Amino acid sequence: MLMRTDPFRELDRLSQQLFNGAQRPAAMPMDAWREDGSVWVTFDLPGVDPDSVDVNVENDALTVRAERKSEIKEGAEALITERPTGTFTRQLFLGETLDTEHIEATYDAGVLSLRIPVAEQTKPRKIEVNTGGNRAELQSHSQSESESES
Repeated sequence: MLMRTDPFRELDRLSQQLFNGAQRPAAMPMDAWREDGSVWVTFDLPGVDPDSVDVNVENDALTVRAERKSEIKEGAEALITERPTGTFTRQLFLGETLDTEHIEATYDAGVLSLRIPVAEQTKPRKIEVNTGGNRAELQSHSQSESESES
């Protein structure tokens, strides 16, 4: 049987809200990392209907919106309600180095995963270093390349 009230639990909960409000977990916690030429972002969305998940990109802002409805029917007596319900939104500002035209999204087991590729022109690349040349040769080579492009 569930207890209706636990005075110590309530005191702990209130203390956390008052003194650690900034450390309270987000309703849509996420992780982000860079790997294999892409930025990966995952959001925990347990209990969310996949049809309610909406991912949009406008200019440099990526917005994730999802809704979790309460499973407690109207008229039922709620004994404990700790799981947040409603509409959750999280917005990320993407840098110009990301290819927003090719974002991929999957939702599995309550986790929304996004893969955002790094734009080709911004990926790190190795520059070949030639030996035995001098600055005058580089300038001459640069001028002949720009004349051939014209």
